Amino acid sequence: MSQTKILPAAKNAHQYPLLIKQLLLSGPRFSPDQEIVYANRSKYTYKDLVERINRLANALTEAGVKPGDTVAVMDWDTPRYLECFFAIPMMGAVLHTINVRLSPEQIVYTMNHAEDDVVLVHDDFLPILEGVRDDIKTVKTYIQLSDEDTAQETELETAGEYEALLANAASEFDFPDFDENSVATTFYTTGTTGNPKGVFFSHRQLVLHTLTMTGSLAASDEMPLLRSSSVYMPITPMFHVHAWGVPYAATLMGIKQVYPGRYEPELLVDLLKEHDVTFSHCVPTIMQMMLATDSIKTADLSNWHVLIGGSALPKGLCDAGAQLGIRMYTGYGMSETCPLLSATHLTPEDLELPLEQQTAKRVKTGIAMPMVELEIVDPSGNPVPHDGEAKGEIVARAPWLTQNHIKEPAKGEELWEGGWLHTGDVASMEPDNTLTIKDRIKDVIKTGGEWLSSLDLESLISQHPSVASAAVVGIPDEKWGERPYALVTLNAGEQATAEDIQQHLMQYVEKGEINKWAIPSQIDFAEDIPKTSVGKINKKLIRDQLT
Repeated sequence: MSQTKILPAAKNAHQYPLLIKQLLLSGPRFSPDQEIVYANRSKYTYKDLVERINRLANALTEAGVKPGDTVAVMDWDTPRYLECFFAIPMMGAVLHTINVRLSPEQIVYTMNHAEDDVVLVHDDFLPILEGVRDDIKTVKTYIQLSDEDTAQETELETAGEYEALLANAASEFDFPDFDENSVATTFYTTGTTGNPKGVFFSHRQLVLHTLTMTGSLAASDEMPLLRSSSVYMPITPMFHVHAWGVPYAATLMGIKQVYPGRYEPELLVDLLKEHDVTFSHCVPTIMQMMLATDSIKTADLSNWHVLIGGSALPKGLCDAGAQLGIRMYTGYGMSETCPLLSATHLTPEDLELPLEQQTAKRVKTGIAMPMVELEIVDPSGNPVPHDGEAKGEIVARAPWLTQNHIKEPAKGEELWEGGWLHTGDVASMEPDNTLTIKDRIKDVIKTGGEWLSSLDLESLISQHPSVASAAVVGIPDEKWGERPYALVTLNAGEQATAEDIQQHLMQYVEKGEINKWAIPSQIDFAEDIPKTSVGKINKKLIRDQLT
């Protein structure tokens, strides 16, 4: 490391740590009376939010929580969860956001692995924990989260019900300063094999991620996702990478926030209309469900900006949204990256085009965010040309990437081989630094000695007017090694055959976009496509069902 000049600080100069509590300073100053809404149940102001965070910290202290302890949450997307995003790490404890869609056995594994001390659990999830309580090793007490006037009866030993505990707690709390590298949050990412892997993020990482997200999503006139006038509603579970970190950014800015609770497509659309929501983020499958509702046909969606991530944004879905006036953008990241790495980058010239003609730019993976380094490398770790054609694995560096896997140092070393975080995604990069993901390394179809992108095929199939969604996987073939297989869902009331889909794909063969051998010889139709716990297409399950 180079020798540089460092001058001494004044004796009394304050060494300001980057802590989550500092994110809470500005929003309540700017907008003390701005609303935070819980579906059609309740609402309160930013001034109330600060007081409730203080009360929660006092209630957790009374329940025995100390700095360094781990406090887990099992809840729907509610303002309670937002309060936990702040109060728990601000105390010096670690927030564990439990993926409630995992199997009971996996939930127990993550709780024991994270060594949870206290669990805040919604009434809806009590039966899960009651069924496995003898297998839970470290939890000392539970706190109930209830949406009813009377909390549900439970066999678990609880410290009380959330609202009652807050009502009896003091409204002031002195949140301490401590090392900014202290762990603030943890959660578990599910792979296709083995147990979920634990990732963790420090206060410093979350603050830097929040500041970059706020600047990036607010600074560009061509990507006006976060503005002082924005109304934000997450449609990505809060247990999934801190709802992509956006609640921290929204609170920093003091904008109106609408939390939908449990995801029900019709309710989501109703909230969208009632509160004039301008910004959401979600995975493609959730957007497809919302577009299939009757109520969305009467909504004015011309000011709704949606960041799509978790899996590739299909061209057909982007086109369908554009017909309704929805402005979709692609965001890219993963659990290990906090998550934001890149996003759609539009120019003023792009916006002069009709919305339907902007799709080609909006479905690309975008350009790296400020403070993010992305490279495309071959299997030996060497960068490949940025010519839009050469493919390689995306590797990343940024100040907010998880530094290891909890209690699994070998997997951490594999993740960080060569000093870059390995994403497992295959992509190309254009001369202007625009990234386009081609596939997951494990999902690339290897047929006749060539690599075929399942994502490209899915996007082309999605452009058939009858198709709602598609999943493409490689299946074993004696002659070619693998051949593409497609599983397709249709729009309500629509009909199509395998031959219709194949004929639709022939137009792209004739245009030279794909080779004829890329057309799946086997195409099946289903009412739904298997999903993972966070709403992504579960390609491993599809392959397993075919073999």
